[in-house]
Amino acid sequence: MGNNALWDLNMAGVQWELAEMLTNCDIKETTSHQSLTGITNRLNAQPIIVPPSAPITMDTVKSMAERPNDIDSLIRMIAKFNHPLKNGATQFVSPNIAISPNKLLIITDIPGSEDDLSGKILSGAAGELIDKMLSAIQMSRKDVSIIPLVFWRTPGGRTPTREELDLVRPFISKMIEMLQPRVIITLGTLAASEIAQTNLISSHGKEINTDNYIIVPIYHPNYLILKPSAKRDVWIALQNVQNILKNQ
Repeated sequence: MGNNALWDLNMAGVQWELAEMLTNCDIKETTSHQSLTGITNRLNAQPIIVPPSAPITMDTVKSMAERPNDIDSLIRMIAKFNHPLKNGATQFVSPNIAISPNKLLIITDIPGSEDDLSGKILSGAAGELIDKMLSAIQMSRKDVSIIPLVFWRTPGGRTPTREELDLVRPFISKMIEMLQPRVIITLGTLAASEIAQTNLISSHGKEINTDNYIIVPIYHPNYLILKPSAKRDVWIALQNVQNILKNQ
């Protein structure tokens, strides 16, 4: 195992042990001197590295999230993090980080199937619609950062478990701290609940003030594809966001 692989696992809080053990060797009763010699040679082989099973704790995650000093380093750390969803996903889904930030951050729920394939958040039809929504208020992905609640697609697109959400939350909080948004738009029910601690139906388009930013929950683009009549409510909310940013 290379140094890079060892470093990746060390970053995830795994402690390593050295052990001498016999691997891939089926020891059977035999009278063959040649067979016994081969077994002896294997037993005397160079020790191998054996990673023990080590659960990832919240303290580990919080400690990891505090290390990066810039957004690129933080994203690289998240990509290497041994999250429970990682093995079942096609790949890490990278957030969209604004090239020319305008103090607007969008937080969406979980990566879709197209995101899982492309490795980019809000791909496919949902991505095309969010681009049109941003264009309607003279914005684009160059201006707006977009991050998901988790960075790997869940099996079958199911709702993430509490543990799966919590293990990513320190990274999300650190990313918000680094991006320093004036307004956060949440997309969909889960993002509204997790980021704004509110019910989307009752708070859609409303301003939720915090000490550091304003949160505006709106419907997810996938919902708007299924129910186009809801686009009017979203349009009103987007215009309000545009006015907030103009007057900051």
